[in-house]
Amino acid sequence: MDLLGLTLDAHTIDRLLAFLALLQRWNRVYNLTAVRDPGEMLTQHLFDCLAVLPALRRHAAGRPLKLLDVGSGGGLPGAVLAIVEPGWQVSCIDAVAKKASFIRQVAGELALPNLHALHGRVEALPPGAGFDVVISRAFASLADFVSWTRAALAPQGIWLAMKGRAPDDEVAALPADVTVFHVEPLHVPALKAQRCLVWLRPHGRD
Repeated sequence: MDLLGLTLDAHTIDRLLAFLALLQRWNRVYNLTAVRDPGEMLTQHLFDCLAVLPALRRHAAGRPLKLLDVGSGGGLPGAVLAIVEPGWQVSCIDAVAKKASFIRQVAGELALPNLHALHGRVEALPPGAGFDVVISRAFASLADFVSWTRAALAPQGIWLAMKGRAPDDEVAALPADVTVFHVEPLHVPALKAQRCLVWLRPHGRD
């Protein structure tokens, strides 16, 4: 994974490729993603999700993270992050039952005790879930994202939104008590499209 500036051992790379193979197999029946070509899946899904890993590792600073992937779909990015960081606890929530079932299958087949599937709407999660990071990829507007997931944040938790172009209009529509403290450009090898990571937190947190 030199293209992404990541050092991943052979076992991790094998698991990532096994995850993609599972995604391709289930996708034939359950339509987990519109991307069906294996090469495009590698770029648009695997590389795209791995591109956020350096930023997350920087934020974690060596501590284990409790992370919630909202609207996870086929486990993107949650399953990918759980594979690469076995010390992190990663929960993937989706309102579609078959997508949650797929995450359970991934956790079982790839022996990932740190990967958890939740079926339901994120706004229905009980308060106090206490996630250090709540992340989404192509899930909703920033305003809806923070509104629906606020109760899931730990006291010092942050939101991370994976976006294409910098979403200036969405930032302008955020409630006054939410701060965007960083917009980080992401480079995804072989992807001819812009990507960025929007960092947010409730106003007043350092």
